[in-house]
Amino acid sequence: MRLPTFAGQRWVNSPPLTPDALHGRVVLIDVWEYTCINWIRTAPYVKAWHRDYADLGLTVIGVHAPEFEFGRHAENIDRAIRDHGLTHPIAIDNEFRFWRALGNDAWPAKYLFGADGRLVDRWLGEGSYERVESEIRRLLEIRAPGTRLPPVSQEAMAFARSGMPSYVGVTPETYLGAARSLPGTFALSGDWASSKEYVELAGGIGELALPFNAGEVNLVVDPGPAGQAAVRVLLDGEPIGDERGADVDPDAVAHIDRAAMIRLVAGASRDEHLLTLVADRPGLRAYAFTFGP
Repeated sequence: MRLPTFAGQRWVNSPPLTPDALHGRVVLIDVWEYTCINWIRTAPYVKAWHRDYADLGLTVIGVHAPEFEFGRHAENIDRAIRDHGLTHPIAIDNEFRFWRALGNDAWPAKYLFGADGRLVDRWLGEGSYERVESEIRRLLEIRAPGTRLPPVSQEAMAFARSGMPSYVGVTPETYLGAARSLPGTFALSGDWASSKEYVELAGGIGELALPFNAGEVNLVVDPGPAGQAAVRVLLDGEPIGDERGADVDPDAVAHIDRAAMIRLVAGASRDEHLLTLVADRPGLRAYAFTFGP
């Protein structure tokens, strides 16, 4: 496969790029979605490759394809680009045209093209960072023999030492919208409305209870029309304490001001737990829970 054309895209951090303009450069395509925890975990490596190899012939291009409707909105994507400190070129693929041209089927995905524009390899999901960087370095040396490459990135070296954590027994991704939810994976109390992508608090006080076995729990959530919402976080019936995630205050409350993924639990023991979220702002929308070891 040759590098497809980026047709009809909006670009961030770059003027529009074409396969002809990229000929002679090694190209890494990073297909991403800003609320996807699997991509969020890969972002430091993508940023490191842009940092270390852009001046040596590598072009990193992020292709953002939305998983949820709010991910099509320019203000949400552009804020995520700023929040994650992405400085490489980004193509916005709201209509999945480039996604289909690649034959892609997952977030995140990486496609590596040589300087001749031909696909060399692809990787889906997390991991394999040392292999990706090794291939980048090999292709850069083929492109310009004698190129003096920097040491392998600290990010990839650290991953090579630690390895991929085991996800055995970790609760799988849990969707809340009617299109993909599974019976028995969560429970609602209060006045909630269900739609294809999310459950929405219609009024009053609502609770969302989720049994899980994982060290890390995250939630894709939208505060709704008010633009602000707060969620009280309980772990096993008590206000969450030392296991609170980065987006939960010491008072066990997560404050939400945008459609995003928020970190609710971190460092929980690998046992069966019950996470309960309590909300009182009508319009709050919850989309999906994701987990980590």
